[in-house]
Amino acid sequence: MQRANVSVVTEFVLVGFSTFPRLQLPLFLLFLLMYLFTLLGNLLIMATVWSERSLHTPMYLFLCALSISEIFYTFAIIPHMLADLLTAHHTITRGACAAQMFFSFTFGFTHSFLLTVMGYDRYVAICHPLHYHVLMSSRGCGYLVGGSWVGGAVLGSVVTAAVFSLLFCGPNQVHHFACHVPPLVKLACGRNVPWVALGVGLLCISALLGCFLLIVLSYTFIVATILKIPSAEGRRKAFSTCASHLTVVVVHYGFASVIYLKPKGPQSLEGDTLMGFTYTVLTPFLSPIIFSLRNKELKLAIHKTFFSRPSSGKW
Repeated sequence: MQRANVSVVTEFVLVGFSTFPRLQLPLFLLFLLMYLFTLLGNLLIMATVWSERSLHTPMYLFLCALSISEIFYTFAIIPHMLADLLTAHHTITRGACAAQMFFSFTFGFTHSFLLTVMGYDRYVAICHPLHYHVLMSSRGCGYLVGGSWVGGAVLGSVVTAAVFSLLFCGPNQVHHFACHVPPLVKLACGRNVPWVALGVGLLCISALLGCFLLIVLSYTFIVATILKIPSAEGRRKAFSTCASHLTVVVVHYGFASVIYLKPKGPQSLEGDTLMGFTYTVLTPFLSPIIFSLRNKELKLAIHKTFFSRPSSGKW
């Protein structure tokens, strides 16, 4: 396509893991198994919460919403990545690239907002238990979940609109397995490219850092309250309700900080691809494992719902 004597890119080539040709089949098998396990783990959590009435509480409502956002986030990226690992042509149209960026950022931001909401839920449950059912009413929980999804969609739209307002005039090789912002911005031309890159970077870092600081604030009050509990058993039980969420927060923001805060260097293309794997594939893979293994109530409910045998011939 021509615009003002400038060739405009209409499709991109996702270089991805093609720089590791001998590893493409093993990587495909590994990523496929991890993706299927991620889907199964999140669906298992959702089905357990749905079928077990004792889990019909705000904490598990937020966990279900988190599982849904995780399923959509991985679906936006991983199937296309798996297809690219089996084919020689790794092209993606400009429209499909914009759609992938929108959905990945929308559900990525939603994930961060929901983790923040879950931190607030634990703060209310431990620090203000007498007011928990008032502060975390069904309507209030619905607003928090809806606000997380709307906020994610708004920020995803802003990022996508900003990046694809740029002019891409070649080359069209994206050194990543997905339509990630930094390698795409490197392909753009025009005077406003540095400003768009700076604005998008500040927006992403501000959203992630803001959510992280709110979670840290919640846990500051939580820890202060737990330390005031006189019995060691009481402190252990109180902290056990936060352990799975806190572990997922550490994993989520640990990998996110590597992606967004690492210094950029000229030799970082393959490194960016490998680090992108940790945030796109590994983090969603670990999340249902952590919630299933470190949450005793959920673990018992999963066993009761899917693995326990009936005591008689009737269910």
